[in-house]
Amino acid sequence: MTDAAPPAPATNRPPAPDRNWAGNVRYRAARRHRPATVDEVRRLVAGADRIRAVGSGHSFNRLGDTTGDLVSVAGLPPTVALDRDRGTVTVAAGLRYGDLATVLHADGYAVANLASLPHISVAGAVATATHGSGRANGNLATAVAGLELVTADGDLLTVDRADPRFAGMVVNLGALGVVTRVTLDVTPTFDIRQYVRLDLPRAALDAALDGAYSASVFTDWRSSRLDQVWLKQRVDQPPPPADWLDTTAAGTACHPVPGMPAENCTIQFGAAGPWHERLPHFRLGFVPSSGDELQSEWHVGRENAGAALAALDPAAERIAAVLQICELRTIAADDLWLSPNYERDTVALHFTWIGDPAAVAPVLAEVEQRLAPFAPRPHWGKLFARNPAATYPRYDDFRALLRELDPAGKFRTEELDRYFPRG
Repeated sequence: MTDAAPPAPATNRPPAPDRNWAGNVRYRAARRHRPATVDEVRRLVAGADRIRAVGSGHSFNRLGDTTGDLVSVAGLPPTVALDRDRGTVTVAAGLRYGDLATVLHADGYAVANLASLPHISVAGAVATATHGSGRANGNLATAVAGLELVTADGDLLTVDRADPRFAGMVVNLGALGVVTRVTLDVTPTFDIRQYVRLDLPRAALDAALDGAYSASVFTDWRSSRLDQVWLKQRVDQPPPPADWLDTTAAGTACHPVPGMPAENCTIQFGAAGPWHERLPHFRLGFVPSSGDELQSEWHVGRENAGAALAALDPAAERIAAVLQICELRTIAADDLWLSPNYERDTVALHFTWIGDPAAVAPVLAEVEQRLAPFAPRPHWGKLFARNPAATYPRYDDFRALLRELDPAGKFRTEELDRYFPRG
């Protein structure tokens, strides 16, 4: 349903940020805004020639970098409306997952999974198909049951799963409008125990990724074995045995990146705690790292996990030279058009690089080239070079949706035009 945009008064609040979290992107917006009401968002969108929304700034590329108006929705009222009958919660788009989780847990509810960072905003994470891990767990966007967004003419559009366009509108890259509220499926709250295991044989990778409700495997590409396995197990499941997959239990608290302080990380050693204090790798009240980093991630079919790693082995020394850490995770298949997990269970190969774009660029290109036989789909919020269009069966459908909802290109950016040309 839609309704017309009313006028709203000008405001004098802190503007949207001028750079992303890592500092590798300085936003080129002519004007930056932080509206406090949905009506103000509608006025801004209706009056702009070019406009984009920005979330918590944890993207590493310029897909969201506009030369027009940049709007932060973090100033909207932080509403959390739980509907117990429907099993959903409707939240303000700019709310961080960590803040939402605290409220949900207090009311006896949870979302099925979380990303490694609880610091990210709900709308931003959903728009880029950000994910956690777990063989049966979809990315965060799969929990979306409804969206409210301001479209190009300033109208307020509300959609849910009954709309035939819905699967194309959830992972939307910010290209269809400014999302103001998101409705998510919820589940009864649950507790998790987290264990860290060390020195995993490469041949045991598949078993390790299936070894818990959520599992992450870390490697620095300097050894034939894999450095760490983080197992996040529901409390009704048994802990890993002492000889689990020929690994050893970590004797001290760990951080995924060598040399970083472990106190930034969620509690380990099998101590039971609420889902939102164990599923992320990092604690909400701490900065997970210095931000002096770049990130890339590619998703390949789950069945190709071992072959993809083998394809990268000849480049191991070059990867290691510019790498902080590499994380391997699994994500369940879904039906969202621009999800990297569209219609295939995947393994995600995530690379946290050093903060040196010139040194990283040739290695990133080589990784993409070596993964090409596996039809890799990049994380939309991270660094990649190749146009991934050929790997998305619903690519043309999304281009048509762009033309329908934003015919004048109000929400387009230079980088978005590279991957989704007009016409």
